[in-house]
Amino acid sequence: MRALAKVGLLMSILGLVGCVNKAPKPDNPYYAPIQPAQMQQPKPVDGAIYQAGAGMDLYGDGRASRIGDIITVVLTERTQSSKSSSVETDKSTSVAIQAPTVLGQELSVLGNPLSASMGSNSDFAGEGSADMSNSLDGNITVTVHQILPNGTMLVRGEKWLTLNQGDEYIRVSGLVRPQDIGPDNTVESTRLADARITYSGTGATHDSNVMGWLARFFISPLWPF
Repeated sequence: MRALAKVGLLMSILGLVGCVNKAPKPDNPYYAPIQPAQMQQPKPVDGAIYQAGAGMDLYGDGRASRIGDIITVVLTERTQSSKSSSVETDKSTSVAIQAPTVLGQELSVLGNPLSASMGSNSDFAGEGSADMSNSLDGNITVTVHQILPNGTMLVRGEKWLTLNQGDEYIRVSGLVRPQDIGPDNTVESTRLADARITYSGTGATHDSNVMGWLARFFISPLWPF
């Protein structure tokens, strides 16, 4: 039995090691900008005075409207949450067995009556609270990857900053309505539908704030104590 327990403990530890997240890397193909080969090719020059490939939209407002166009996302994220809970339970039981009687006399063994009584009492009290707030400010420029039939644009992109103690990155993806894009070709992050915003980093500073796999094991449901 001890050998099985040791094997189970080892397998649990190995499972936790496998769950450790790998450090992200830049140049993720999912967030890569649209390459020129995927954009619409200009029509060939045919010698006419007006060339479609070199035409300029004199009445356009410069806002992104095609695949490959660039949009600046203004990050203005604010979240705040609080939660509290309190639990209290109490349970008590008691059982008494009277000594049997025969012809009005209580039965006994060696002068001790055949009676018994049992009782138990248990109580539990727990209290917890959590308060969390986050904010994210900044800008990230992304590209249009897809235009849906209703005109909504799918945008995504990433930004990597190499600092002294490691790298920091921001990744953004979501859906943007053309009417939500400002005159300066910007859109607030709160206007993104189905938004995916990731801000994290790599390096010594980031690793120092991450709990080790052994510590995770001791606070996980796998730890029996």
